[in-house]
Amino acid sequence: MISTEDLSFFAMIATSHSLAEAARRLNVTAPAVTQRLRALEVRIGVTLVDRTSRGLTLTDEGELLASEGREIIDAMDDLSERLARRTSQVRGHLRIAAPHGFGRRYVAPIVQDFARRHPAATVTLELSDSPIREMSESWDIVVHIGTLPESDRLVTTLAPNRRLLCAAPVYLTSHPPVEKPEDLALHRCLALRENNEDVTLWRFTHPTQGSATVRIKPTMSTNDGEVIRDWALSGAGIIVRSEWDVARDLAAQSLHQVLPEWSLPPADVVALVHARRGRSSRANVFLQSLREALASPPWLRTTTHG
Repeated sequence: MISTEDLSFFAMIATSHSLAEAARRLNVTAPAVTQRLRALEVRIGVTLVDRTSRGLTLTDEGELLASEGREIIDAMDDLSERLARRTSQVRGHLRIAAPHGFGRRYVAPIVQDFARRHPAATVTLELSDSPIREMSESWDIVVHIGTLPESDRLVTTLAPNRRLLCAAPVYLTSHPPVEKPEDLALHRCLALRENNEDVTLWRFTHPTQGSATVRIKPTMSTNDGEVIRDWALSGAGIIVRSEWDVARDLAAQSLHQVLPEWSLPPADVVALVHARRGRSSRANVFLQSLREALASPPWLRTTTHG
């Protein structure tokens, strides 16, 4: 006999790259996941997962359980949703994915407030370096910043977000002035690698001077936004960073905007909503909470750039 808990457990494994990742997402130890998976395989009499050095591969039986199990879980969620509509109560499980830094600073408080206001609902918030890359059918809402790939999900813009070129005053005063994008070739530039974008190609536009493209050779690079911001604050070089992350630093003048008359492509904050489950009341209510919280971007409410 397979329970809905078994189906949910295996769905988490099926959308993870390894048992260790599944354990982290389930908030249990890796041995506990391994033991539960083996017990499930023994109970139903088939092997569900092949473990290789490259990660996890589902067997044919595992693929069947994952796909059919997902449909059963969705059907249970839909039934719960339909019953909840009769009581006007938000209930069921909501699955949200978001980027690490933005998710930690802005999405997590909204999740906490949602859970407080709707005690009959439960929420999973998964933070990732690139939630859109790891997006699967298991997520109701994915918060994304930056270039959007091809997707059949519904997209709604939550907040505008500029990308800004900036550096610490200690760096700018000890290096030649940056008067045009081409001058960046003479400077220490730092790159944030995210979303599979070409992060060493910096594109600029000017209201009267047209466009300019610069291929930088990063002195240092990282996939962590907090790290690259700390590097910039310490005077290590020039960065391109989202306004949501550096607005307070610009207001405090611990970072200065470089080439302020030149614009970089924006990276608006958007929500990608599951085409079917995104219509549930819990998803709709949470999406509305996101819109309300970010309608007036909190990173701009008390900041003025100097």
